[in-house]
Amino acid sequence: MTGAALRFEDGLVAFAGTDTEFVRRYGEAPVPGETILDGRGKMAVPGFVDAHTHLPWAGAREDEFNRRLKGETYAGIAASGGGIVATVAATRAASEETLAANVRERLDRMLVHGTTFCEAKTGYGLDLANETKQLRALLSGAKGHAVGVVATALPAHELPPERRGSPALRTRYVAECREEILPALAALGARFADVFCEEGVFSLDESAAILEAGRDVGLVPRVHADELSPLGGASLAARMGAASADHLLYATDAGIRDLANSGVVATLLPGTSVFLRMNRYAPARRMVDAGVPVALGTDCNPGSSYTESLPAIAFLASVGMGLTVEETLTAMTLNAAASLGESARRGTLEEGKAGDAVLLDGPCLEHLVYHWGVNLVTDVIAGGRHAVARGLLR
Repeated sequence: MTGAALRFEDGLVAFAGTDTEFVRRYGEAPVPGETILDGRGKMAVPGFVDAHTHLPWAGAREDEFNRRLKGETYAGIAASGGGIVATVAATRAASEETLAANVRERLDRMLVHGTTFCEAKTGYGLDLANETKQLRALLSGAKGHAVGVVATALPAHELPPERRGSPALRTRYVAECREEILPALAALGARFADVFCEEGVFSLDESAAILEAGRDVGLVPRVHADELSPLGGASLAARMGAASADHLLYATDAGIRDLANSGVVATLLPGTSVFLRMNRYAPARRMVDAGVPVALGTDCNPGSSYTESLPAIAFLASVGMGLTVEETLTAMTLNAAASLGESARRGTLEEGKAGDAVLLDGPCLEHLVYHWGVNLVTDVIAGGRHAVARGLLR
């Protein structure tokens, strides 16, 4: 729409419509004390919603990134002591205050790239003390920030080093997740429970048991599904009535049908495909054509997708996965909000919804992905507050 106007009051969208209707309702003269943004030549879109991130961690893994560039595999690096367990060691060693500061720094970067709401997971503690430390750090780091955050409990991200070596140790950790860690994280304020359902990590049966235990304490299921192999995680997510099945690079036709029939959102993470040089993307086009709602996330983490920029992911979603520009924007706004149970409150610029909007330096929607590799975000309104002005935090 051209000749459009927006108004925000009390943290919500108070008006979204034409300039003509705006003047009819509010008059032409500005009210003293109001903040007025001139969007001429720019494009206003809903605040971006990042549906899959890992924020409360310490310890970057740039050395592993370079090792992969030199030919080593992700699995080989993990076998040598790298991978998730390397971040677990660094996160366990970090203080809660350090982790909270890291969360806030990452939220700041997300905000200047247009994200106004996100999901964020634990999963680098892998025991009761450190998973709860991660969640407390996430919540304290996000407190008062312009970017809204909903927390996911992910103790089933990997087997911790001390629970490897025998089936009995593995069984013990699954029990710890179910009986100790998930109830504690639910009590602290997590909304979702997630599990890395994959060969060599958690089986279909183990994943189902963990998610059931989470649901028993009020946590809505999410699933890291079919990322590295066609194990059947998409169908598991459908059977569990999960809010989202994520990754899905190896989703089968049967899994896609199950997602479509169940209404589970497919949260796709093309940044991981590129970062790990997988030469493979999730079959987004097949999913959309089958009627699966598709969302996007950065998967911000130190090992497989270190970015806080959803616009960067938008480019990969369109060019790599074949989504149209309109589908891409929907995936990073309304569908992402739906995967988080937030579609009634955010994801579109409608009166009564959260006052979250982004001004992009481009004359039309296509510039979101057409003018790539730069940050087109000039201004961000988050909860009705002017949080980013001319590309800078306020």
